[in-house]
Amino acid sequence: MTIRDKLHDFFTKGKISMGFGKSLANITDDPRVNLPVSEITRIREDLDYYSDVFADVHFYNTNNERRQRKLSTLSVTHQAARKLASVIFNEQVTVSVTGENIDTFINGVLTDNLFNLKYEEYLETGIATGGFAIRPYVDNNKIKLAWVRADQFVPLQSNTNDIQSAVIVNRTTKSENNKTVWYSLLEFHEFDGISEETITNELYRSENVGEIGQQVNLPVLDEFADLPEQVVISDIVRPTFAYFKTPGKNNKSIESPLGIGIVENNKHVINAINTAQDQFHREVKLGKRRIAIDSTLMKPTAEHAGDEMSGAPAFDPDDDVFMKVGKTRDGKPIIEDLTNDIRVQQYSESLQVFVREFENNIGLSQGTLSTDATKSDKTATEVVSDNSETYRTRSSYITQVEKQIKELIISIVQLATKPELFDNQKAPLSVDLVNNPLEINLHFDDGVFVDKDKQLEEDLKVAMAGFMPKKQFLMRNYGLSEDDADKWLAELQSEAPETDNMSDEQAGMLGGNDGEGGEGSGGNDE
Repeated sequence: MTIRDKLHDFFTKGKISMGFGKSLANITDDPRVNLPVSEITRIREDLDYYSDVFADVHFYNTNNERRQRKLSTLSVTHQAARKLASVIFNEQVTVSVTGENIDTFINGVLTDNLFNLKYEEYLETGIATGGFAIRPYVDNNKIKLAWVRADQFVPLQSNTNDIQSAVIVNRTTKSENNKTVWYSLLEFHEFDGISEETITNELYRSENVGEIGQQVNLPVLDEFADLPEQVVISDIVRPTFAYFKTPGKNNKSIESPLGIGIVENNKHVINAINTAQDQFHREVKLGKRRIAIDSTLMKPTAEHAGDEMSGAPAFDPDDDVFMKVGKTRDGKPIIEDLTNDIRVQQYSESLQVFVREFENNIGLSQGTLSTDATKSDKTATEVVSDNSETYRTRSSYITQVEKQIKELIISIVQLATKPELFDNQKAPLSVDLVNNPLEINLHFDDGVFVDKDKQLEEDLKVAMAGFMPKKQFLMRNYGLSEDDADKWLAELQSEAPETDNMSDEQAGMLGGNDGEGGEGSGGNDE
């Protein structure tokens, strides 16, 4: 750090300590942020839909009294996001990078950070809200992954095609003088688009949950006392974060680089689903059996001598079937069943109509969320056909998932080549990413979308006929990386002498027959 930089830091800290630091009501008040407030509001509302946080229902009861109750919902946003996340990414996904040392290092980092498990979880929230980010960092000589939700990630100056600079917001609460105080750590990542990224850390304090607050010095909180105010990382090819954006254009803010989730264009449908569910639940609750009886029937006509239970018959204290009413107009006592049938079919059909509309809007096949009684009786091939719409939607998402994971791997390798980030001043990797870009391969398990037995059978025929390379056969049907497929073939080649009892075609598939005549196969020497 130069003398000029030290002087700047000294006076900046002094100014902040005296209360002359910046004050932000919203993150968008910072001049470095180029995003409309509506985008921040949209994401927060989307999270409410995902979390099933809705306003109470207000109504007037029989006595014309205003009452309120919780809305009964189907959690359809969570269900849809969960379904999409599970078919897009699961624990069967494999990552391979050309170069044994790099591949081992990357898979070690991903395993240590429970990447496959965490990625599916954050992909679920990203599908609902429009995106999320992953930021690798070095901690105790190991590379860790920080997961950033959509409401914590705000782009800075950027275009609609890519986000190269952003601010990450981390909020925490403290109790000070019996009062809750909110602290916001703003982590500004500014990439120059060429080879350098500047990371600036700023801490803000607020007594209002809805505001960022007044800037304070980092050591105010012990957990940030050792955090540098600014770090510059040089000789890199991309930012140190990787952003996932949902496929499709953000039609709510055309110029925004952020993605748009499954909630934003479907709030009216989700509201209709919840309304139908709430009314049905309400009808079931209020549709209990009710019998109206004359109040005189609750009293005995005569008292019996020695009867200890005199005055009125005893009912179970939890019994709410009978309702006392006045006499009829003709003065005769009544007993009448007031119970009405619950409209199960009408509500069920209404719900299915709205759920199917929601499925169509978000790209899920019919019956994914709605009820389809015939689906369980279908063959694997029929299920694959029925899921064709979901498969097309999945393909769009996978394109964005691949982009993020590949960018994340590059960011991890970048950090792993910087010795100054590690306590022992030794970098785990030495890679020239400018002149030697990484070759990254991802393999996604197609799951229910592919009839695996049928695919294996067809691919085996094609490979036996010589129209599919053995390596591609192994990679396609067993999810192997190119390096692992080469290892399999090498081991099979070494075992070739043990395959003499097989047919030429079988031996050829296993690498034990190169298509030559039988004279070289042994057993026919003269």
